[in-house]
Amino acid sequence: FLIYSLVFFFQPSLLEEALSSDPEETVEQESPVWTSTEFLEPVLNGQSNIMHGEEVQKLAPHLPLRVVGHPWNLIYCTARDGFSLKSMYRSMNDITSPVLLVIRDTEGQVFGAFSSTALHVSSCFYGNGETFLFTFTPQLKVFKWTGKNTFFLKGDADSLAIGGGSGKFGLWLDGDLNHGGSHPCETFNNDALSPKEEFLIQELEVWALS
Repeated sequence: FLIYSLVFFFQPSLLEEALSSDPEETVEQESPVWTSTEFLEPVLNGQSNIMHGEEVQKLAPHLPLRVVGHPWNLIYCTARDGFSLKSMYRSMNDITSPVLLVIRDTEGQVFGAFSSTALHVSSCFYGNGETFLFTFTPQLKVFKWTGKNTFFLKGDADSLAIGGGSGKFGLWLDGDLNHGGSHPCETFNNDALSPKEEFLIQELEVWALS
């Protein structure tokens, strides 16, 4: 991979429009944690270049109960499909299930988000309280919805934002899926997911849980 020297930025127009938009109707609900001693590791339909079995085992119990037992289907990965946010959106055109977004940056850090619905272009925020952020840096931390706002997800052709408040996004990606950023935000009361608040993407995967 080539590592570019970049000046990281987020489009002011998206920031201003996103934080002034009214969210789509949401269903407020808690995300229960699967605590069964008979928990089974999910079946992965596809090979992950980012997560190993240990990461999957640690993350899966934090998923909503409604997706427990569902296979994880690899519907988009940069290693196979290239780096393009538009292509990523297209891969979910026929998807209605929740999805898991997993990123590894060029520093080797792994983090991402669980979305209650497929990612898509939107004029306002969408999603519900099942949505959460997570990081494996240095060990698994999961950041669930605080209830302070409903800025879960918002996307356009040039960027994707997850979580917001006070002018900061919990996770955002650019249109080329080359770089992004992570900041503490009110939606999830999260730490920055990567040690560097702005990062370069080495690999990205989207898994449909259906």
